[in-house]
Amino acid sequence: MRRLFGVLVALTLAGAHPHALADSALDATEAWKASQAVLGQRPADYTLLDRNGQPVRLSAFRGKPLLVSFIYTGCFQVCPASTRSLHEAVQLLQGRFGADGFNVISIGFNQPADSPQALKAFAAQQRIDIAQWEFLSPSAASVDALARDFGFSYRATPAGFDHVLQVSVVDADGRIVRQVYGDRVATDTLGETLQQLLSGAPLAAPGPLASLIDRVRLLCTVYDPATGTYRVDYSLVLEIAGGITFALSMLVYALLEWRARRHWRRGLRA
Repeated sequence: MRRLFGVLVALTLAGAHPHALADSALDATEAWKASQAVLGQRPADYTLLDRNGQPVRLSAFRGKPLLVSFIYTGCFQVCPASTRSLHEAVQLLQGRFGADGFNVISIGFNQPADSPQALKAFAAQQRIDIAQWEFLSPSAASVDALARDFGFSYRATPAGFDHVLQVSVVDADGRIVRQVYGDRVATDTLGETLQQLLSGAPLAAPGPLASLIDRVRLLCTVYDPATGTYRVDYSLVLEIAGGITFALSMLVYALLEWRARRHWRRGLRA
């Protein structure tokens, strides 16, 4: 199913005609597969630069859970909005787990534009002053490998980038354990995952319903060029609801048919 989907893939515009991105949008199915394929894996120990230009290795964040997002500073709509949403979630989660319970990093993938100085300005514009949240700049040569390691898909377009909107949850040993999708961060999902990681409880795999919800987030929200925002595509929701209703109807029909045949056979025996 190929469509412009705004919850998983952000069609971030930078002044170009909104329809210019239609032919270069990421493939939803392939982006989903790439994102899910890295679960349980540990990204390589890349060296990035912090906002002061100092080198930081990914391994420096081990020992605590870590939330990882990818952004680019030239985005004027989706990246700022999703970062603010993550900021709200982080503040709530710090109130629950403590300020030192976990770390957060946002990685600028548009190199060399996403320099330490650009990321510093971006963080200041979003009013993020959380000590446990760092904005990091990778080398241009390492961006593709770094993105693959985190299951992050992106594609350059005439207007900027189409890219996956996800927060990767990494455990204290550096392994990716959950991908959380959407331009509005699911605080409850992050909180549940962090609770399991911090308590040492076995991490429960998402059930069929949670996986379905993730797929709906992946596909059912589209960019509305008229308003410059994202809206729910109710046609897909109705398609999914219709499919579920049809399946349930067939199940009920089969059950009623089975009961009728059972009563008929009992009547013959009597």
